[in-house]
Amino acid sequence: MSPRAALIYLMGGKAADGTPISAKYVGDKRLIETAIATLATDRALLLLGMPGTAKSWVSEHLAAAVSGDSTLVIQCTAGTDENQIRYGWNYAQLLAHGPSRKALVQTPLLRAMEAGKLCRLEELTRMGSDVQDTLITVLSEKMMPVPELSTAVYAVRGFNVIATANNRDKGVNELSSALKRRFNVVVLPLPDDMEQEIGIVVKRVGEMSQALELPAPRNVAQEVARVVAIFRELRGGATLDGKVTLKSPSGTLSTAEAIGVVIGGLSHAAFFNGGALSAEGIAPNMIGAIVKDPVQDKVVLEEYLETVLKKRSDYAAYYHLLSDLV
Repeated sequence: MSPRAALIYLMGGKAADGTPISAKYVGDKRLIETAIATLATDRALLLLGMPGTAKSWVSEHLAAAVSGDSTLVIQCTAGTDENQIRYGWNYAQLLAHGPSRKALVQTPLLRAMEAGKLCRLEELTRMGSDVQDTLITVLSEKMMPVPELSTAVYAVRGFNVIATANNRDKGVNELSSALKRRFNVVVLPLPDDMEQEIGIVVKRVGEMSQALELPAPRNVAQEVARVVAIFRELRGGATLDGKVTLKSPSGTLSTAEAIGVVIGGLSHAAFFNGGALSAEGIAPNMIGAIVKDPVQDKVVLEEYLETVLKKRSDYAAYYHLLSDLV
C-alpha cells in the first residue's frame, strides 16, 4: 500500500473506489502518520507505551499494510539469544556438509531482509542488552554479516523493523544509546478522553463478541461506561470530578483490560444470565484486573469502594458485589 492508503487502512475512511474501511486504531491520527512516514525511510520504528495501548495491534497492522505480511515476528524474552535474532544452523547439515547456505537456518529478521519486508520485534527491552546490540549493524548498514560463510546478506529495498517496548515494566533492559539512535520512537498513550475510551471498548467488544459467536448483548454501552469510569479513576488516582484523591493499584487498568473484563461479563451473560450484561458477570472479572497484588491492591480497592462507590446509587450493584468478592 501507499503511505496514504496505509493511513486509511489503520485509521478508517474510504478507499479510492468508495469502499468503506473500518478503523483498526482509534487515537491520534498524527501518531500513525509519523509511524508510517518513519517506515517509508531507512529508520526503524519503536512503538513505546504502557501495557494495553495497542502497540502490538498497531505493529501487526502496520506490517500488514506496508509489506503485506505481519508474520515475520520475533517475540523477545530474557532467554532470546543471538541465534534467534541473526541466524542459526541445521546441525545435521552442518556435520554432513560443513558450513553452507543450505545449513543456515533463517530467522524472521533474515527472511525479512531477503524479501524486503517488515520484521516485528515484540517487547524489545525484555531481551539482554548484548543481544539487542546485534541489531545495530542490521539497522545502520542494512546488512547481516555471516562470517562462517565469508559473506553477508544485504537487505532488499523495503526492509525495515518495527519494535515494541513497554515503558512500565520493572527489570527490563534499557536500550543502549547507539541502538536508540537507530529508532524513531512513537509513544502510544492511553485515551485522554473518557468518551473516546468508551467508544473503543464498545467497538472492540462488539467485534469480539461477534467473533466468539456470543448473542447480541443488551445494555453494553451503559455497563462499559461504568467499567471505564472505575478504571479511569483508579488509574488516574482521583475521581472524575477531581474532588477525591485516590490510591492507584499496581496494575495498569488499561483499555485492553477493560475490554477483557467486559468480554468476560458478556460470556457470563450469554450462558448464565439470559443475555443481559450486568454487574453480576462483570464484577468477578473486574477483581482479577484490579487486584494483582493480593495485599496492596486489596487495600486500594477496599478504600475506593468505601470512599467513592458506596456513595453512588447507580453503582450499588458493583459496590455490593465487589465488596463481597474482595
